[in-house]
Amino acid sequence: MLFREIHILEKKLNERKLLGNLRAMSIDEDRIDFLSNDYLGLARSKDLKISIDASFLNLQESNKINGSTGSRLLSGNHKYAEYVEQKLAAIFKAEAALIFNSGYNANLSILSCVPQKSDTIICDELIHASLIDGARLSFAKRLSFRHNDLEDLEKKLIHAEGEKFVVVESIYSMDGDMCPLESLIEVCEKYHAHIILDEAHSTGLWGNNGNGILCEKNLHDKIFARIYTFGKGMGVHGACICGSQLLKDYLINFARPFIYTTAMPLHSYVAIASAFDYLQSNTHERQALFANIDLFKKLFAKYNSSYLSLLQPSNSAIQVITTSGNERAKRVAAQLRNKKFEVRAILSPTVKAGEERLRICLHAYNTKKEIDDLTCTLSELLKHNDTILL
Repeated sequence: MLFREIHILEKKLNERKLLGNLRAMSIDEDRIDFLSNDYLGLARSKDLKISIDASFLNLQESNKINGSTGSRLLSGNHKYAEYVEQKLAAIFKAEAALIFNSGYNANLSILSCVPQKSDTIICDELIHASLIDGARLSFAKRLSFRHNDLEDLEKKLIHAEGEKFVVVESIYSMDGDMCPLESLIEVCEKYHAHIILDEAHSTGLWGNNGNGILCEKNLHDKIFARIYTFGKGMGVHGACICGSQLLKDYLINFARPFIYTTAMPLHSYVAIASAFDYLQSNTHERQALFANIDLFKKLFAKYNSSYLSLLQPSNSAIQVITTSGNERAKRVAAQLRNKKFEVRAILSPTVKAGEERLRICLHAYNTKKEIDDLTCTLSELLKHNDTILL
């Protein structure tokens, strides 16, 4: 061996093994998908692929090469990228939009560079890891408030210093529940706080042409910055931050994940534009998804009346059945996988210890029979695993 092993690496991996939360990658097998974030099925849509390929082929851009060759500030910018940003700004009812390679990059960018040393970031305790990491990179003071607890938020705002930034998600990725946006805005306006809203799990699903919950509620003018990602409901890749032109100009100058990242290739911008064009003329996927959400909840209540308290309140595609302990969650998930249902356990430390769960993602393409079979199978497993789950 040409290098000296760092013993702490093996030690920490062994600790994870003992706790039952060691992560490993796997290859998708022939199972029914109740796992992926492809809520509308656009990632696997042949019609959308044909549209993307045709749009790219017909593009008049003179520089249709495979890669971008550099960052947007060097050689990686082109007219079509700026056209797509203008298109997104119109869709999301914003003055300006700036595209990032991923939602993670976007969240790192805005939180690491906008709040200053004298400011305060106040996060909902259940925000995504990318938002947490962005806040950690900031020099601002960091606080958190209890999930969706606006009284607790107000207590934190009273003592916050400098500019105040409140960080929330419209749909929370590990619970599937919604942020109380109207009430949140009232509290933040009272204390002159700026809201940073991540719409990762509502983009494509809510609003006109998939422009999210905030636009659907006509509250977009009340928010300092919004993050929309395209790798979930939109079925493609990338993300954007929407806000004022001033915010966009600032991010271009100070957001390190934007400045020092090789830009996406032209084909990715075409895919984003094509996905929104497709969604505008095809509404059946969204209708099918929300019908499936209602069906799942009704069937779960029908087959699992004794275990209804385990299903967390959610009107989104993310449905959560709580368990307690990594081993318990993994065991039930494995039993589901053995029956050809692709459902994964969410373990600590991704969620708090004691709040482990089965996270079920519903899709437009799940059939009624698949949902019926899943809820019926859950009923059998819950009955046979009483001592495990409760």
